[in-house]
Amino acid sequence: MAMLNELTIAEAGAGLAAGDFTARELTDVYLAAMDAATGLNAYTAPTPERAQNMADASDARRVLGDTLGPLDGIPLAVKDLFCTEGVLSTAGSHILQGFVPPYESTVTRNLWDAGAVMLGKVNMDEFAMGSANITSHYGPTINPWKAGSAAAAGKDLVPGGSSGGSAAAVAARIAAGATGTDTGGSIRQPGAFCGIVGMKPTYGRCSRWGIIAFASSLDQAGPLARTVEDSALMLQAMAGYDPKDSTSVEQPVPDYAAAMTGDIRGLRVGVPAEYRMDGTPPEIEALWQQGIDWLRDAGAEIVDISLPHTKYALPAYYIVAPAEASSNLARYDGVRYGLRVEGEDLIDTYERTRAEGFGAEVQRRIMIGTYVLSAGYYDAYYLKAQRVRTRIADDFRDAWGICDVILTPTTPSAAFAIGEKMGDPIAMYLNDIFTVPASMAGLPAISVPAGLSGDGLPLGLHMIAPAFGEESLFRAAGVLETAAGFDARP
Repeated sequence: MAMLNELTIAEAGAGLAAGDFTARELTDVYLAAMDAATGLNAYTAPTPERAQNMADASDARRVLGDTLGPLDGIPLAVKDLFCTEGVLSTAGSHILQGFVPPYESTVTRNLWDAGAVMLGKVNMDEFAMGSANITSHYGPTINPWKAGSAAAAGKDLVPGGSSGGSAAAVAARIAAGATGTDTGGSIRQPGAFCGIVGMKPTYGRCSRWGIIAFASSLDQAGPLARTVEDSALMLQAMAGYDPKDSTSVEQPVPDYAAAMTGDIRGLRVGVPAEYRMDGTPPEIEALWQQGIDWLRDAGAEIVDISLPHTKYALPAYYIVAPAEASSNLARYDGVRYGLRVEGEDLIDTYERTRAEGFGAEVQRRIMIGTYVLSAGYYDAYYLKAQRVRTRIADDFRDAWGICDVILTPTTPSAAFAIGEKMGDPIAMYLNDIFTVPASMAGLPAISVPAGLSGDGLPLGLHMIAPAFGEESLFRAAGVLETAAGFDARP
């Protein structure tokens, strides 16, 4: 049974259906692998007993001939941003110390209703603010990959963020798949850094109810998995309309896996000129060109397009997201739940609790957000950023008239060492330069592992589709995955 955790979700599902092994056997292999990989610091709250009970319940359903869910018996990890009933949920922050929700987020409830097994909660950047998983109160998660060059040999690498614990767990085979959230690239960028598939659906496709908020107009749940097919299977279970979430869109959820026909003949693939930026490493440019060639060889039509407001996406994002964060995080005051540091009076208690409970990056973004929303600066910064956001969405709308999907790199580099870029917030923010535009426009996007850097680290290619165009996205990404034939592993 030692190799069961090497199976993809699709393969594990087929093995369970054939009776080759039980859900309990599959789960126990993952739990043993988790115990052996504690050095990665991927899990913040393992739930072994709950996992075994859920696996036993899945096996009982099979024996009794009960209706089975599409993910029945599949062991998954849950990002610490999702509230899970009876299980510690802290968003990687000291300020939510000891918070155990009495309710379940809609996305995780959908997964458990689909028969999935919960292995535990995984690490993340505090309140999803970061792109390296180094701002967590629990300490950094370590990427299971290691660089091959002599200069970088032996150094621990970041797994990306904020869903770095999710990506590291899947890459290290200590979860078959994991939930993540993506605000400006927080699923796709760690997916690329860890050599797995990271998928962000259309804004509104997955409910945000029960997800601890960072930036409400940008946050979107999505899957991290080893293959495009696994991502499609997970999203099918996660998605759906939720009346408890006012931003949830009431649309039927297609069969995403069935959309992966392998045929993209005639599909128009846009290549935006603005993503060819000065300073992009040659190996990133070369992989992008290779991706273009792979899709052309598969019958796609390559179209040059322009997204003229791309260069404004990152600065606009770092106005809109902190502004929304400063509002969302105002609720953490030490009164109702989580950390409480007693002060001389109520105001002093607020100040002491928030000063001790929030890390440096969260404090920085609250300060930025409060500033851009303040009197005299609201029009100059926040409203202007919202207008830029509209222009970015308009660029994509114009592009869909001449292309069906868009191909870009996922990240401007491979994973870097823990400790690098920490002294320069701007350098850290630039990790999301290719992923932020799709987030600002609310579009579905996916990162597919497609090659290795000169240091032997994974690099991803990034595809974007129109709103609710996930079927086309999975179909094109599946072809790209097949052409790349990426089979390297940590």
